[in-house]
Amino acid sequence: MAREIMDLHAEVRAGTGKGAARQARRNGYVPGIVYGDNVAPQAIQIPYNALLKRLRAGRFLSSLFNLKVEGMEDVHVICRGVQRDVVKDLPTHIDLMRLHDENRINLFIHVDFINHEASPGLKRGGTLTVVRSEVELEVLAGDIPDHVTVDLTGRKIGDVIHINDITLPAGAKPTIARNFVVANVTAPAGYVETGEE
Repeated sequence: MAREIMDLHAEVRAGTGKGAARQARRNGYVPGIVYGDNVAPQAIQIPYNALLKRLRAGRFLSSLFNLKVEGMEDVHVICRGVQRDVVKDLPTHIDLMRLHDENRINLFIHVDFINHEASPGLKRGGTLTVVRSEVELEVLAGDIPDHVTVDLTGRKIGDVIHINDITLPAGAKPTIARNFVVANVTAPAGYVETGEE
């Protein structure tokens, strides 16, 4: 399931350099730059409160946005970096990259675990140990999945779930060639295997 493309409103920033960036911050904006797609970089500024709200909502770095700048054509962008104040941890600059829907990009996608109650291992007191709550996938910019689903049905104590065990969304593939571990079902403390019941 592809996530919906949200609008991100910005304004053209007059001037570049530290002085212009400081002025933007004083006026309640976060300065930024939009680059890529063989087009000259464009200096922008985003309202501070609107950006902070988006950052706190989560998954900002793995979301595709429809950038709306007055006087310019709408363009799809993805965030490639947020610089933060070292003390307050608040955004001070943002880098956005222009994309076409057919571009392939590497993103960290959230992993959802379902059907806990259908796992014999978890029913017997086992614990689901999540090794990776997000997996890095190469995906199409126009079809970024909202999440990857792991079905725990039938999983027993000692079972290990690898990336190759997961059905990935169409067009998505792992960025790492090896079959890495995503999660496993571990035994509870003091557990003794009694064989088949």
